[in-house]
Amino acid sequence: QVQLVESGGGLVQAGGSLRLSCMASGLTFRNYALGWFRQAPGKEREFVAAIDRSCGTTYYTDSVKGRFTISRDNSKNTMYLQMNSLKPEDTAVYYCAANWLRDSRKVNDYDWWGQGTQVTVSS
Repeated sequence: QVQLVESGGGLVQAGGSLRLSCMASGLTFRNYALGWFRQAPGKEREFVAAIDRSCGTTYYTDSVKGRFTISRDNSKNTMYLQMNSLKPEDTAVYYCAANWLRDSRKVNDYDWWGQGTQVTVSS
């Protein structure tokens, strides 16, 4: 059974930092491209960042470039999202996802999803 479990969310003041983790089980982790998405209340789920299978290529939505860093440790079956200089508009539930076919920014391309972790940034 495939499971993705996020952790590391919480409440932080604007300008602060958080590090999200996503631990995977039940799949061959190194064979999957991975991504982070987020969903704010009343909004659609949106792409945040993605990383390819070998950690060679990363992708970011424009609003987080220079502030967020995606990484993965294939030896630990874990992906990370380091979030710095957080803004109130970053408040959302953050989801990790795994994709067998390709590096992608599209929600529908991802096969497996975690349950989400809440990130709240106060002004």
